[in-house]
Amino acid sequence: MPLSEELEQHGAWLFRHRSFVPPALLAGIVAAAAERPGRDAVPGLESAWVLAGMGVAVGGLLVRAAVIGSAPAGTSGKNRSGQVAASLTTTGLYSVVRHPLYLGNLLLWLGPAIAAATWWGVGIVALGFALYYERIMFAEEAFLRRTFGADYLAWAGSTPAILPAVSRWRRPALPFSFRTVLRQEYYAFFSTGLMFALLELATVWRESGRVSLPSEWLAGLVFLSALAGTLRFLQRYTRVLNVEGR
Repeated sequence: MPLSEELEQHGAWLFRHRSFVPPALLAGIVAAAAERPGRDAVPGLESAWVLAGMGVAVGGLLVRAAVIGSAPAGTSGKNRSGQVAASLTTTGLYSVVRHPLYLGNLLLWLGPAIAAATWWGVGIVALGFALYYERIMFAEEAFLRRTFGADYLAWAGSTPAILPAVSRWRRPALPFSFRTVLRQEYYAFFSTGLMFALLELATVWRESGRVSLPSEWLAGLVFLSALAGTLRFLQRYTRVLNVEGR
């Protein structure tokens, strides 16, 4: 089998199973956090690093929200079985980078790694992202090239893969829809908060031997759980979050 076909097959398989990546990366970040230097007398992550990491993760959520909130139906979805693209999106964040959702994912993963306060935690995430998503991006681009031909080649030839070229910005074709973001991204909000909470829990356990979370972490987790549960109910059983054409 030609290497290009093998890489595409690998990418398609990884695409279908991409939900298993965050737990694996979290385990690596927890291991890195357990060895970080300069631990203070209070068990748990250091506040300054947590705030820095959360800032980066929120940036990732905003990138994903900007993409999904202005994407037409049939693009930038959560399909698991294979690639889907009803049209080629080249405006909005797609005008400055070919894979903005994966750029958002990278920032989401870097957030907890930064909170762990170790350079090797950041290295684990960066290496894991590069090894995993390189093949997924290869498979996606092969699909888009077959589907859209010259239009895809013209766009891809001048748009970087993962590092944005902000000077190429073009306004999205559709107006931003906050309801669409809430409908599609509620799990990303929750899972990001959960990842930070699990990292804090694991760090407290490694440093003190106790399985506990500080009250502010518990309150934040309860709030995110209630919000995600409410949005999931609205998404599954009502049409409140539905937007025509999205």
